[in-house]
Amino acid sequence: MTLISSLCSFPPIHSSPSSAFPNSASTFSNHNTISNFKPQIQSSSSSTNVCTQKIDTSLITIAESFYDDELWAASSLRIRSFNEFRPDTYGVQFSTFGEDRIVVGSLDLNQCLSLPDEIVGMKPKASGADTTRAYLSNVCVARELHRNGLAYDLLEKSKLVARNWGITDLYVHVAVDNEPAKKLYMKSGFVYESDEPAWQARFLDRPRRLLLWMGLSVS
Repeated sequence: MTLISSLCSFPPIHSSPSSAFPNSASTFSNHNTISNFKPQIQSSSSSTNVCTQKIDTSLITIAESFYDDELWAASSLRIRSFNEFRPDTYGVQFSTFGEDRIVVGSLDLNQCLSLPDEIVGMKPKASGADTTRAYLSNVCVARELHRNGLAYDLLEKSKLVARNWGITDLYVHVAVDNEPAKKLYMKSGFVYESDEPAWQARFLDRPRRLLLWMGLSVS
């Protein structure tokens, strides 16, 4: 399996204490020191206690990650995104080339035949599928920055990387009841291929999943 993480990040900028990100979050730099950050974002609370911030998208950088501090920041964001912890428990800042950045989105591109305990894609039919088939996983964006189009931009970047790798068939798994994720993937060009048997979902103690597919043209 070949795996790469793509990160969506922007620089931390000091702002008012009303920022929805923690005002005194523990964060890590490439020197393993601990600092604080207050990114400049505009927030508005909704009835579900989820905040939406509009950010200056010109500050956003989406790139492949290669360095330990980037991967550490991505791991921190994933823990924060996929689990119910206090929002100030895990920091998501890193430093690279002397510039502090905050990871606000991340995903993995897995070049392989299948992922463990997941539905297996059927394309391509020809031999060599282990190098021309890939799966997206761990797609996440910081909750505070939902509805800024960052997840869509991450998907578009992953398609470019996949094409460069020679990937012709790209897959993603999504829970059947995750309507926002399904809409996102279909907007990006994915279509339904198959779904997980109910018995398998019960055995694995998780929501049943759909497998979505997209064909990529390789230049």
